[in-house]
Amino acid sequence: MKVQRQDVLDAALALLDEVGMEGLTMRRLAQALGIQAPSLYWHFPSKQALLDAMADAILAGVVLPDDPALPWDAWARLVATEFRRALKARRDGARVYAGTFPLLDNVLRVGEAVLGRLILAGADRRTAAYALFTVQYFVIGFTIEEQALAPHPGGVDLAQQAERMTAEQAARYPHTASVLSIVVDDDQDARFRFGLDRVIDGLKAVIPAECCPADGPRGLG
Repeated sequence: MKVQRQDVLDAALALLDEVGMEGLTMRRLAQALGIQAPSLYWHFPSKQALLDAMADAILAGVVLPDDPALPWDAWARLVATEFRRALKARRDGARVYAGTFPLLDNVLRVGEAVLGRLILAGADRRTAAYALFTVQYFVIGFTIEEQALAPHPGGVDLAQQAERMTAEQAARYPHTASVLSIVVDDDQDARFRFGLDRVIDGLKAVIPAECCPADGPRGLG
């Protein structure tokens, strides 16, 4: 049976879960599909094109809030949390997404919703765009670090690393030593909420607190 584009994409995502970003090669993917590597390029002209499609597929399951009464900041928090969940659903999902800019349906669906919601809140188009990417960069960066600490081959064990601090180092770097137990805490959700709240708090300085100004949404700035 002829291998279809979706077959290649599904196999690439499965291989990503198995071997991670480092092990995802076009040759290995072709072997998993039982085809020759050049056949992959019929569907994806480059590995970057494949990564773009994988990034878009990762966002397929993102569920957007449908409560129109939510203030924009609460709405944005939910979307950012959902974005992180989608990235974490795949091994190295954040690394796959980082550096891509696919103009594909799932990415466009989420981006359109976020931009529309911020513009409706009163942000001009430039502010809405900057806000979108500011939140996105925070989520991607946080999740890359989070997934690097995941319990898989090649992952970093922070607790083990912390135990290697010597008494001499602790004396020289007392503040660092005093917070190591916090750093190695596995409550990543609390750390994520803290950072996201600070990002959203900052955006409130440039986006109105109330939704839907009386004269209608702006967006021509």
